[in-house]
Amino acid sequence: MPIKLVTTAAELRSESARLLGAKRGSSQGLIPTMGALHSGHAALARTAVAQNDVVVATIFVNPLQFGDAVDLDRYPRTLEADMALLDAEGVDLVFAPSVDEMYPGGQPLVRVTSGSLGEKWEGASRPGHFDGALTVVAKLLHLGLPSGAAFDGSTPAYRAYFGQKDAQQLALVKRMVADLNFPVEVVPVPTVRSEDGLALSSRNRFLSDVERDAALVLSRALRLIEARANAHEPLDVESAVELVRSQPLVELDYFDVVDPLTLEPLAENCRETPFRGEGLAIIAAKVGPVRLIDNAPLDS
Repeated sequence: MPIKLVTTAAELRSESARLLGAKRGSSQGLIPTMGALHSGHAALARTAVAQNDVVVATIFVNPLQFGDAVDLDRYPRTLEADMALLDAEGVDLVFAPSVDEMYPGGQPLVRVTSGSLGEKWEGASRPGHFDGALTVVAKLLHLGLPSGAAFDGSTPAYRAYFGQKDAQQLALVKRMVADLNFPVEVVPVPTVRSEDGLALSSRNRFLSDVERDAALVLSRALRLIEARANAHEPLDVESAVELVRSQPLVELDYFDVVDPLTLEPLAENCRETPFRGEGLAIIAAKVGPVRLIDNAPLDS
């Protein structure tokens, strides 16, 4: 069955119920995106299709997440190509609402706050970003709730898929779902990388060839920390920081090793003594005009 596009919440609810009924389905997956899809999004779609009877993807460039109007305007809109990618992966339905459909009457007066978890790292560099992200994710999770699902966990099962590349966003969504009792299972999907190690991102298209080569230092630095963790060696984060700073086209924002749940920096002794346990190496940097983020889960 070819993929179908809907643009209103009423159409989404109606078509979702129709698909679940036609397939006699007992599970529905939701993939929230801002479009400009790539192979990383394809991995989200493949995972969702493998685990659910019906899969819905959303495409919405959320203005609440952009502090800079220029950045919002230049964010790529590639709906036709996005639909083709999702169709090829077996997604059933795409919800691509307008701004007016998502925020009737203008920007919402009440929003979800990301709290202290959203004020550090990306939140410190992009104030208000995570409040906007959580607000739209909350709305999409409600709008995508399949007919018959309830807060008591009854069928149909409901799952939402997020990439691990946006580690802080993933942690915040998980916390929101737990704290506010959303009837949805959040499913993380591992970061997809190009053959040379660069984490796939919709923003990579704005890098020149020279800038793209320079950006590879981010994944090299993460691999260095990951290798030390796997070998139970001191992490020596500062040497990895110096590696990044040795690349003149890269302007480092932050690079640290944090607790995967709280995002608090791990104790200093893990940097000077053999690393054991779990952690998350996170990095953000500006390469030319493009801000890039990446991370590496550490588990030894």
